[in-house]
Amino acid sequence: MRKSYVAAHVYMIVGVLSGLYYRELTKINDFEGETQLGVLHTHLLALGMLVFLIVLGLDKVFGLSGTKQFTYFFWFYNAGLSITCLSMLYRGTQTVLGHEVPELFSLVGGLGHIILTVGLVLFFILLGNRLKEHESAARTESTEQTEPTEPVNSSI
Repeated sequence: MRKSYVAAHVYMIVGVLSGLYYRELTKINDFEGETQLGVLHTHLLALGMLVFLIVLGLDKVFGLSGTKQFTYFFWFYNAGLSITCLSMLYRGTQTVLGHEVPELFSLVGGLGHIILTVGLVLFFILLGNRLKEHESAARTESTEQTEPTEPVNSSI
């Protein structure tokens, strides 16, 4: 669970700093227009901080962390989000500075999204498995509670 908390905290800090970077870089360069920096802030806060806060809550309920599946999800998701956001940072900065952005960075951003998607698929597989285990345990517990116990002696 600690991993999710730390990830959410780091994404919150980086997300806030990226908003500051966007504002200051565009102000210093008198830039008015569309740039990837405008949505970088939102990507980091929503796909980073908020997702990991949700994962933290689900982990508390279903015990997701500490498994090999969780580790795979965690690293794929973070790698995909990092590649995507670094691509956005580079592309946005070059746009504000008036430089040409090589087409390669569209491919890099796409690769980041693909890796991010793999991480999400892994997460849903893990969550689905844990839900099945949780439901199975609840049914077993319910069955044990409804089984008749020894009759109470009513002749007292």
